[in-house]
Amino acid sequence: MSWYYTPVPTVVPVESFNPSEDAAALRKAMKGFGTDEQAIIDILCSRSNAQRQAILRAFKNELGRDLIKDLKSELGGKFEDVIIGLMLPPVEYLCKQLFKAMDGIGTDEKALIEILCSQNNEQMHEIARVYEEMYNRPLAEHVCSETSGNFRRLLTLIITGTREAPGTVDPEKAVAQAQQLYDAGEGRFGTDETAFYKILAHSSFDQLEYVFEEYKKKTGRTIEQALKAELSGDFYEALSAIVECVQMAPHFFAKKLFLAMDGMGTDDKTLIRIIISRAEIDLQNIKDEFEQMYNKTLLSAVKSETSGDYKKALCAILGNA
Repeated sequence: MSWYYTPVPTVVPVESFNPSEDAAALRKAMKGFGTDEQAIIDILCSRSNAQRQAILRAFKNELGRDLIKDLKSELGGKFEDVIIGLMLPPVEYLCKQLFKAMDGIGTDEKALIEILCSQNNEQMHEIARVYEEMYNRPLAEHVCSETSGNFRRLLTLIITGTREAPGTVDPEKAVAQAQQLYDAGEGRFGTDETAFYKILAHSSFDQLEYVFEEYKKKTGRTIEQALKAELSGDFYEALSAIVECVQMAPHFFAKKLFLAMDGMGTDDKTLIRIIISRAEIDLQNIKDEFEQMYNKTLLSAVKSETSGDYKKALCAILGNA
């Protein structure tokens, strides 16, 4: 099944790790006049998140200082966003991104879709739990207040975590579900969206792969073609994201990175978010997929769209310091 790619990260724990040495080196890089940004990049972009948390503790216990506070006072702009993002535990980082997507005027639906539609149930439960701890507000309730219609229903179902566990597969049920999707969309006049969000939000990614195969066998069309013909707007984008993550998550993220850098200007928020959140999961797979899809390396694309210490930090995370 295509869902089973072997995730390859670009950031892995460094061997012979010494948090006290790293803490002292970081203090030295920020002490006195001027900042040694390269030293900060060399240390923080090449340590795993667990190692960064150990550095954070050593900085506090041995030097009596708050590393995040020191970094914020010394760094600025997008470079600061990258470094501070790396210092947060992964789930806290995603929760902060979700909060930012909904805080203030307007909602960043793209960020909500990218984060929420790519999680399995266990990951989603953890995100929902940590979000409420951090912001004293249930994630589902916050998302409900910022979205509407079928899009809201779909995201609420995903957040409340009713998706079957990874590995849950019933081929016979997949045949019936493919029929339900056909009956709700291409097989009738008008579209019954309920079947789409119920099946795509409840079934395990493994089960959905079977459902999509059965759909193609039955109709001769891919599930993507059916969604495009029947749906639109954020609801379509969210379901489409689930389909892409079921079939090949690195493909989904490679496409998002390409779109973030395509055309005039760069969507730095998306660029930073994907590179940081996937670095210890499957960023190497995303790099490989990007090169295959767009005939250029992700590294060269990032280099041409960024500059300065911001560029150096992203390139270091991508695996070419």
